[in-house]
Amino acid sequence: MGQPSRNFLLAPPGLTVEPCLSLDAASAADLAAGFGDKTVAVHAGHGLFASGGTVDEAAWWFMCMEQCCHAQLLAEAAGTPQLWPDEMARELAAATGSPTFGWL
Repeated sequence: MGQPSRNFLLAPPGLTVEPCLSLDAASAADLAAGFGDKTVAVHAGHGLFASGGTVDEAAWWFMCMEQCCHAQLLAEAAGTPQLWPDEMARELAAATGSPTFGWL
């Protein structure tokens, strides 16, 4: 597990598939419901969505997840990624996986 990705260990990103395009209030509500309580979601065919208590927080979560995706693709292209031990990843997520950490 890479450095940025440990932020999502305690609250992994959501994955939404439907709706592919929100043309009305009902489909937009479905997309929001699929987002759930997650800070970041991967919307198939569209990319990343992020939320937060402020625009700055949402931007931080988005950029962090973008780095995670990039690191994951690089690791997989290089071979079999090495996984961090669960305990170490959980400790890092607890220490740095909050909106407050984004301000440091």
